[in-house]
Amino acid sequence: MSTVRDRDLHFWLLDRRQKLQTAIQESREKEHLMSLLQEVDSTLEQMDKGTYGLCEVCNEPIEKERLIANPLVRTCLDHLTPDQQSALEQDLNLAWRIQSQMLPQQNLSIPGWEINYHYEPAGPVSGDYCDVVIPKPESEELFFLLGDVSGKGVAASMLMSNLHAIFRSLIAFDLQVDKLILQANRIFCESTLSTDYATLICGKISRTGEVELCNAGHPPALLVRKNEIVKLEATGLPLGLFCSGEYRVKKMELLNGDSLLLYTDGLTEAQDKSDTEYGEERLVRFLKGHYHLPPQALTSACLDDMRTFLSGSQRTDDITLMVIRKTG
Repeated sequence: MSTVRDRDLHFWLLDRRQKLQTAIQESREKEHLMSLLQEVDSTLEQMDKGTYGLCEVCNEPIEKERLIANPLVRTCLDHLTPDQQSALEQDLNLAWRIQSQMLPQQNLSIPGWEINYHYEPAGPVSGDYCDVVIPKPESEELFFLLGDVSGKGVAASMLMSNLHAIFRSLIAFDLQVDKLILQANRIFCESTLSTDYATLICGKISRTGEVELCNAGHPPALLVRKNEIVKLEATGLPLGLFCSGEYRVKKMELLNGDSLLLYTDGLTEAQDKSDTEYGEERLVRFLKGHYHLPPQALTSACLDDMRTFLSGSQRTDDITLMVIRKTG
């Protein structure tokens, strides 16, 4: 683990230790709390000795994402007991069910717009963030969000859930897009470790075709038109790097038949057997020949082109795409 993360984790464990001691003094059922305190003390002792993160059975490093998700883990996956393996599998299945329920309605159609997305974890759960929010039932505005948090697996999925809760709460306050990102960044920064961050695109569309878009360090959104593909580059830093900052908003108007394509880097950084990346330029070339497709068809076509490029090579990262099309 990195020095910064170790230091943050050390402070976190000390804080939990103090809270456990307070809870033990006030609780009548102390047995479970005492057991947790012993685990925290043992972990702190390992950190002082420099042995933290090593499996107690084989003395090899424990998987980083498991340590991030649960800093008190003591053994690597290879040395879990059958009961522990079964419990882990059940936890992962539950985590995916919870995460899948956070995803927005598929093939959403509202006056003037059609939206489709594809959400594909590389493992049991994903660190990609995807949401579409209509603030009020009678609203003629809609927010769309697509992002990618640092890390992989369970730890990344927990950060994704954090982002989902933050934005769902803040959107209800009717903030402008730049203020929305600014507040979300502050909350995310204050509620995570200093090494955690997320790239993100947040936008708001109106029935008339007006779009406000903010890109917080994410791969560029692509404005897809008949005669051009426009890259909408980042307008600010990723969320979580600094608790204060500025985020600029790009404003544009989409005409009938125009589309926005958002994606995570699991698409453009997918590698074939020769370690060649699919790449942003290939994606742009592909879109130039398929600009006319409706959202669902365009999403499927993009994925088919990536799979053809991979030629059976296994993906190692989550993939999420979202297509937003102006329909009239």
